[in-house]
Amino acid sequence: MTGDVETMGIARWDTRFAVPEYVFGTEPNDFLLSQRHRLQPGTRALALADGEGRNGVWLAQQGLEVLSVDASRVGLEKARKLAASRGVPITTELADLGNWEWGRDDFDVVVAIFIQFAGPGIRDAMFAGMQRALKPGGLLILQGYRPAQLGYGTGGPPVIGNLYTADLLRAALADMEILLLREHDSVIREGHGHDGMSALIDLVARKR
Repeated sequence: MTGDVETMGIARWDTRFAVPEYVFGTEPNDFLLSQRHRLQPGTRALALADGEGRNGVWLAQQGLEVLSVDASRVGLEKARKLAASRGVPITTELADLGNWEWGRDDFDVVVAIFIQFAGPGIRDAMFAGMQRALKPGGLLILQGYRPAQLGYGTGGPPVIGNLYTADLLRAALADMEILLLREHDSVIREGHGHDGMSALIDLVARKR
């Protein structure tokens, strides 16, 4: 049953991305953009659930070696087209993050922007995988929605169990050094997929 549900979810994303426009726009997430000073050209980045590639392509434009992973073939095809239009290389991989082989100590940066398709069980495995995948000293850069987002309805899953709180992130990443953790309500404009006042949480953490 789980596999059927996951297949249905992937088919929904394929359908959503199968339009000429980029659902979440082609520009990077504002929080990721604000963390540019933490990024070093020549280092290796993992862009999780990167969809149509806006964040992974921007990382490549900063001189990082990027692996962009997503469960949607359609999204990854658009990511490759975006990278080509910007004249940068990215590597893409079709991946079900609930069952993906994360590797160990492979990446200098893991970028996880609005990856809240996952419920608590899969989410716990994903957080563990992110930490394994980072090199010692590597950074996790994450932005997500808080439960108050349900009142705004401007993006994200309509499922409270998939949303983040500061306490949840502190517990999930207890072995990491938290460099930044901030809750705020702000307007975001990311295509028509994320548009309007939003209940957000930002995090940067370093693997010890």
